[in-house]
Amino acid sequence: MNPDQTPREAALALLTRYYAAFNAGDWAGMLDCLADDVAHDVNQGARQVGKPAFAAFMGHMERCYRERLEDMVLMASDDGTRGAAEFVVHGQYLATDEGLPEATGQTYVLPAGAFIGLADGRISRLTMYYNLADWEAQVIG
Repeated sequence: MNPDQTPREAALALLTRYYAAFNAGDWAGMLDCLADDVAHDVNQGARQVGKPAFAAFMGHMERCYRERLEDMVLMASDDGTRGAAEFVVHGQYLATDEGLPEATGQTYVLPAGAFIGLADGRISRLTMYYNLADWEAQVIG
């Protein structure tokens, strides 16, 4: 944390860096923002723990989807231990994901968000949310 920043400002700077890395396709930059034991609550899925699990998840996402996050709104608590992000996902479904409809390059626009835990200058928890039924309706047509 920059000594001139409040905990809230430091949290917002970290979240800004994380989501900028996402939009740049900079997976190493994203991982650098995470705690080693990060807890990742996948939307409609189980919790995954640790950077290696997160890196594997990102590899899977890169294979199946191309996404850019727009209309980003970031929030953080005054003590810098919790944050949230709301955004709109603009994506393309590239390869069929297990248990989901067949991919044929469909595009989608989907509101989404994340609840975020922060500790020691890193993201310690990401709890993701989007409406899967809305996504399916868009890709099925």
